[in-house]
Amino acid sequence: MRMGTLGMTRRSLLLASCAAPLHSANPDVRLHRPPKPLAKGAKTHDWTRFLGPSMNAISTETRLNRSLPPPLVWELRKGSGYASPAILGDKLVYFYRNGDREIVDCLHRETGERYWQFHYPTTFEDRYGYNNGPRASPVIEADRVYTMGAQGVLHCLDFVSGKLIWKRELNREYKVPQDFFGTASTPLVEGDKLVVNIGAPGGPSVIALRLDSGKEIWRAANDWGPSYASPVSALIHGQRRVFVFAGGESDPPTGGLLSIDPANGKIDFAFPWRSRSYESVNASCPVVFENKVFISASYRTGGALLEIQPNFTHKVLWTTSEFGLHFNTPVYREGYLYGFDGRNEPDASLACLNVKTGKIVWRHTPEWVEQVGGRKQLMSTYRGTLLAVDGHFLCLGELGHLLWLDLTPDGYRELGRCWLFAARETWALPVLSRGLLYISQNTRDVLNQTPPRLLCYDLRA
Repeated sequence: MRMGTLGMTRRSLLLASCAAPLHSANPDVRLHRPPKPLAKGAKTHDWTRFLGPSMNAISTETRLNRSLPPPLVWELRKGSGYASPAILGDKLVYFYRNGDREIVDCLHRETGERYWQFHYPTTFEDRYGYNNGPRASPVIEADRVYTMGAQGVLHCLDFVSGKLIWKRELNREYKVPQDFFGTASTPLVEGDKLVVNIGAPGGPSVIALRLDSGKEIWRAANDWGPSYASPVSALIHGQRRVFVFAGGESDPPTGGLLSIDPANGKIDFAFPWRSRSYESVNASCPVVFENKVFISASYRTGGALLEIQPNFTHKVLWTTSEFGLHFNTPVYREGYLYGFDGRNEPDASLACLNVKTGKIVWRHTPEWVEQVGGRKQLMSTYRGTLLAVDGHFLCLGELGHLLWLDLTPDGYRELGRCWLFAARETWALPVLSRGLLYISQNTRDVLNQTPPRLLCYDLRA
């Protein structure tokens, strides 16, 4: 009882400090309008880690406005990167690059005013010509912020002040060469540990570090490399487990799902699942539900559903070649998975899959016509992302379209659509917290030349 009381007191003091008026005007932010007050009876949450509070792209927020486009509250000129923000209390933490420095920015979530900024040098260059900013999203845990840069440099910062607590140059220390697109897997906080898919040649594949010092606690000695998926954790048969979908650059290509006991790093099982193509990666995060785990990969690979047995062995319930997600993560809802199948823009489609049978229930390619440069052009969501919220789905298209969708086993229904910006590589899942929606524009808008931005929209009813 005393420990629970102390924990609540610590969190209360932290949230009080987050709300303290210590922020200042931010020259990198343009404020458009204040957000509306929260609707009476609205349920809200923080968003402290990748994929949201439950690591499954499902939000429990309610009383949201379905009108599109939503009012723009503020925008931040952000430089390069693919990360999404993390939010606790009134503080939003965002990770991006400007020039030769990776930057951790702590802003007021409603105004964009700055609490603090931390930065350090980087020389990362993407081998395939994509942008050179960080790929992994920040993680907030109590009074700490954890960020993983594109070169595998891990920082632990004080959440209130932004001061450095510790850092590890993991790729250098564990002799991990630069992968196809740099380091991209977001670390996972599990209890008092930070779990990282390090992917060192010859092992370890996964390590756990102390939250307070960064010192290694255990290593899972598997030779699968670092993937572009992020670890997730869940309660399975009453016990905590961490699931890592490993597999990046290797010849021959190897990788698959690891089930790990976070207490000691013991591997329950390793299930191989990886494309046979050299230039491929595992990038879609595992989806855990009802003692089952779904994994998916592109490059002619598809998906697999595993059932975790009480002794933590696994049983393959089915595999399918018809549901292969490239880098987005599907959403599980009431016996069905919804997600964008397809490797490239032209062959991407939204599909609904029955988890009992492994069969596709329906497949739909959202299409419409936009006026672009004085001529009509066929558009789509392409490889979009889905966020389940308030009884429906928010969909962010790859070219900057935002849609409200009603998705059920009976089919696809569009409730509303708008074009927020005309920019490619809109790949990060939108972040929703306290009725405000945060979207990363990762490239220049081709219509009005607006540079990359973090945008805050008002979805409050």
